[in-house]
Amino acid sequence: MQEPLPRDPIAEAARNWERHGWGEYAEPMAAVTSIMRAQQILIGRAEAIMKGFGLTFARFEMLQLLSFARGSQMPMSRASRLLQVHPTSVTSAVDRLEKDGLVERTAHPTDGRTVLLVLTDEGRELARSAAEALNEQLFASTGFNARDVASLNRILQRFRQKSGDFAAPLD
Repeated sequence: MQEPLPRDPIAEAARNWERHGWGEYAEPMAAVTSIMRAQQILIGRAEAIMKGFGLTFARFEMLQLLSFARGSQMPMSRASRLLQVHPTSVTSAVDRLEKDGLVERTAHPTDGRTVLLVLTDEGRELARSAAEALNEQLFASTGFNARDVASLNRILQRFRQKSGDFAAPLD
């Protein structure tokens, strides 16, 4: 971890926004920039934990997704949609996981055009161990209290839904 800055650069940027006549945008700019910085911090922590397992967080997500799937398998195209990443990113992650013996590609039994991703026993065990490490070393100590976590989840879920990330729930 690097030495903390003597003051908050995002708050300083907000003050500069105000000085330059963009006061109405200063708080939203600070919020967006803070979210982006928080993402960098959290990804850095997650990547450091995953490094001990020989994984990146993206490859861990693929393993975990498959571990939750029925029969520990799913079509590659569905994995891409659920992880919300481009198919080439899934292909790249799967190439590495397959090389490491954690995932296998198989033909779909009824659709010859569909490639199924299947989690190996070794992949299942690694996903479980890596998830436990994330739970203990990151998710249990995010730096947010329980009320903040609940508020953040509500706020960010509403933002993602309004941004078209997923459909609104049916009442």
